Amino acid sequence: MCQCVSRRVLLALPVSLSLTPNDRPVEPRMRLPNAPADRLTVALTFDACPGAFDERIADALVAARIPATIFVTGVWLRENPKGLAFFLAHRDLFAIENHGEWHTPPILGVGRMFGIPIAGSLGAIQREVQEGAASIAAATATRPTWYRASTGYYSPIAIPLIQQLGFGIAGYSLNADAGASLPGHSVAHRIAGAISGDVIVAHINQPGRPSGAGVAAGILELQRRSANFVRLDQLATTQLMSA
Repeated sequence: MCQCVSRRVLLALPVSLSLTPNDRPVEPRMRLPNAPADRLTVALTFDACPGAFDERIADALVAARIPATIFVTGVWLRENPKGLAFFLAHRDLFAIENHGEWHTPPILGVGRMFGIPIAGSLGAIQREVQEGAASIAAATATRPTWYRASTGYYSPIAIPLIQQLGFGIAGYSLNADAGASLPGHSVAHRIAGAISGDVIVAHINQPGRPSGAGVAAGILELQRRSANFVRLDQLATTQLMSA
C-alpha cells in the first residue's frame, strides 16, 4: 500500500493537528491482482456519497450489462429509495458496499478534510464503519465486506482497525472524476485510458454535474475496447495489491 500524501491534502489538513510522518492521512492506491496483460480487465467502483442518484451512469451500466461495485452511505440509502430500488432490481450487476454511515472521513484529530468534518477518534471511526454496514444489511439483506472512506483518506492507525472489523480497504488506482468536480470530456478521457488492473473510482450521486455524462461515455469506451469488468465482491478482501 502506497502511503502518499499530496500537496492538496497537506494544504487541506486542519491547522490544529500536529502532524508527524506516522499520523498524516494516507490514500491507499490499489490494483487488481493477476490482471491479464492480453485483455483489459478493470473494476468500476462508484461512490454514493450524500446527494442524489445519477441515472445517466446507472442506466448506461444496465443497458451495456456492465457490472460495478457501488459504495453507499447510510445517508444516501435513506435519501434515495428510487436509487436503492434500482440497484436491488439488478443484483446480478451491482455489488453494494460500505462508504460509511454519515460520510465521515476516518481521520483522527480535529478539523476537516476537503471541507468534511473528520471522525476525530477511533471510537467514532468504528461507529461510522459499523453503522454504515448495518444500514446496508437492513436495506439489502446482505453484509458488505469492503469499506471505502469518505474522501478516500485514512489515518494510518484506522486501517488495521477497519480490517479487524471484517472489511477490506477499497483503494483505487484511477480517480476518474475528482469528486465529480471535473468536466465530462476530462472524465471520459481518464476512464477510456484505463489500463489492465485498474480500480476506477467515480461518483454516482451528482446528477446535476457534467462529470456523470463523462463517466457514462468513458465506460462505454472501455466496453468498445472489449474490457472485462470485475466486481470487488468477486475478490477476497486480501486480494488487492499495491499500485
